[in-house]
Amino acid sequence: MQPGHTIRSIGSMPRMVVGGIPSERAGDERLAYRRLGADSSGELELSCDAFADGEPIPIEYTADGASRDPPLRWSGLPANAKCFVLIAEDPDAPTPEPFVHWIVTNIPTSVRTISQAIASGAEIGKSSMLRASWAGCAPPRGDTPHRYVFQLFAVDRELDLGAHPGRSAVLEALDDHVVDCALLTGTYRR
Repeated sequence: MQPGHTIRSIGSMPRMVVGGIPSERAGDERLAYRRLGADSSGELELSCDAFADGEPIPIEYTADGASRDPPLRWSGLPANAKCFVLIAEDPDAPTPEPFVHWIVTNIPTSVRTISQAIASGAEIGKSSMLRASWAGCAPPRGDTPHRYVFQLFAVDRELDLGAHPGRSAVLEALDDHVVDCALLTGTYRR
């Protein structure tokens, strides 16, 4: 952890409420796939029926709309994958770590959409809002567009994390067990 970054981030947090451009951000280097050293050049691919990579996320998937689950889908299955894990984060948040919007663990390798994953009993972790669900995009008003990085990990074992794990527990369980990774980025601005 970098104490200076953490202190500056805490100083920027009031802007989440009052709006404006924060002076400090979580940063790309703190995203889950970077922390894990995961490579996204394999056969696994992640896409969304509602937006293309790098494009704006429609309002219905944000806190300004209905906060519906983004309709994610994926293809490709590494030979030694036992399950998938999805983590969606905002590296542009004025917080010490990326704001976690979604964690879904132990997604069966037999499913190819997030709706199938949830219906199959995949485990939902806690967002930064401490809820076991998708936390719709809600960047500070007046800020530049935020990026929402959906990271799908193919994992070589099922994870035993208990009910509604948080980011730290999931990252610890994934360490040295990611066999492939796929990324999809959407943007949103209020």
